[in-house]
Amino acid sequence: MKKIFLILLFSSLLFSQETLDRIIAVVNNEIILQSELNLQVAYVAAQRNLDPANPDLKKTILDRMVEEKLLYAQAELDSIVISNEDVNAQLENQLNFFIAQYGSLERMEQAYGMSIDKIRRELRDEVRKSMMGNMVQQKHFGQLDATRREVREFFEEYQDSLGLIPERFELSHIFINPQKGERLKAKTKVFTQALLDSIKGGADFAALAKKFSDDPGSAARGGELGFVKRGVFFPEFEAAAFQLQEGEISDIVESPVGFHIIQMLERRGESIRTRHILVKVKSDEQADLDAIEMLTEIRDSLLRGEKNFEYFARKYSDDTETSKLGGTLGKFDVSQLDKTLRDRVYGMSIGEISTPKRLDLDNKSYGYHIIKVNNRIPEHKPTFEGDYDEIKRLTIYHKRQKLYANWISELKEKIYWEVRI
Repeated sequence: MKKIFLILLFSSLLFSQETLDRIIAVVNNEIILQSELNLQVAYVAAQRNLDPANPDLKKTILDRMVEEKLLYAQAELDSIVISNEDVNAQLENQLNFFIAQYGSLERMEQAYGMSIDKIRRELRDEVRKSMMGNMVQQKHFGQLDATRREVREFFEEYQDSLGLIPERFELSHIFINPQKGERLKAKTKVFTQALLDSIKGGADFAALAKKFSDDPGSAARGGELGFVKRGVFFPEFEAAAFQLQEGEISDIVESPVGFHIIQMLERRGESIRTRHILVKVKSDEQADLDAIEMLTEIRDSLLRGEKNFEYFARKYSDDTETSKLGGTLGKFDVSQLDKTLRDRVYGMSIGEISTPKRLDLDNKSYGYHIIKVNNRIPEHKPTFEGDYDEIKRLTIYHKRQKLYANWISELKEKIYWEVRI
């Protein structure tokens, strides 16, 4: 569901290219265009093998779009603010997902007829609005809970329709990113310094950007990023860029994506036009071998009984989200595991730790990890005690849906909205 939402959000990039369109709904200060509805209907129909001409499908999707606008309007009324840093982080996550879906950055840019920098600028406002809508929901329903009595009542009413609980695995891992090594980082910085020295010595900035920059969206244009205001790029990049005078070149600037050399081209009010060369930290064969060797040593230590898995995960894992949890990935239905991981854990027993394996995060990022099977639960009929956590989750979801529907009705009473079809 999350993937569908991200792609529907990404489709908003096309709206600005519509020359002939019409407004089909107004919600507070926001509008919904016919092209927006058509695009979302076409996508959902393709994903679910439905008829895009079905009026019920169109109504369902339009209703959801109106709800999203209502949530944003309420977020504005509640004075909800999302920081530029949070928007940037969410935006980069979504762009990485889109690139993975298309197979490469170049294919994504070709599909939407614009550079990655323009895509980033076009999508930014929609990401902020979406995050504000999510936050206002969190504000109203984030702390929702269910008593044991409510869970029991839900189970007794719906147990016959819950079906079977699929086979599940409880997994932990320790992940090593070969690109995080200080040796590689230092090597990359030395190369970036050599480029900077060449530019200061008279080399053509644009030519070097085209040849060496790891930002394909701007490299083809000699590193040019166009006019932007604050809040579009990484804070580290902006802090350096906005201090430059026209024609001035920065020292090496480090951001979460690598090392930059920035040149100020022009100022226009609160906007600046810059160009840059981005050099990303890239793994090499030795870094891969070092990561595998490190994981092998950790696994050997675990097999000898030296410390426990949680200790090594907290100390060494580069997965920041799970390392603080001792490497815990959580519970997964068998259908949630990709084929490679499913094939691997199927052959493992409870408590077993795998040998190091490669883990591809997207089309450009990867690392190596070892996996531990903490528990394995066969497919079964749900029981109140044995599956209490899952039944409670379903109870809270059911409760939230009822409250959410009532809340949307209340919003429609106090916020102006109109459907014009």
